[in-house]
Amino acid sequence: MQNNTPIIIDIEASGFGSTSYPIEIGFIDDKDNCYCSLITPQKNWTHWSESAEALHGISRDYLLANGNDPRQIATELNRQLKGKTVYSDGWTHDYPWLRTLFYAALKEPDFHFSPIEVILTESQIEIWDETKQQVIAETTGALHRASTDAYIIQKTWIRSRQQT
Repeated sequence: MQNNTPIIIDIEASGFGSTSYPIEIGFIDDKDNCYCSLITPQKNWTHWSESAEALHGISRDYLLANGNDPRQIATELNRQLKGKTVYSDGWTHDYPWLRTLFYAALKEPDFHFSPIEVILTESQIEIWDETKQQVIAETTGALHRASTDAYIIQKTWIRSRQQT
């Protein structure tokens, strides 16, 4: 972490459960640079949740037409994040989706993936939800899109850190 600012990653998915898969991945680094990519569903990725689509606003047909190949995405993530630790506020869901992406790419991550809770203080946790709602109210990007959500999480971490 440069300047103590964590790199945050977020993954949107086709739904929840063991048969869901990643459809978009994004991160914001410690210098405010963003990366985001739609992911082309693989032939064996068939689960689709209409409620998840309603939440993130991305259709399967749109992904098939505009997504990027998992190998290309995994290569780019490894290039930009090599040797770094990235944090997720939804690690229990995001970790399996990250593994699914890298498995499809026939690659391993060159970065460490960790739950954000390991870098939150008790004081930050106490004000997290309220602080996050304030950050969301000030954010113009679409919610439940990977890079916007990563931005919100990072700014919530920064603000909650400053307030404690």
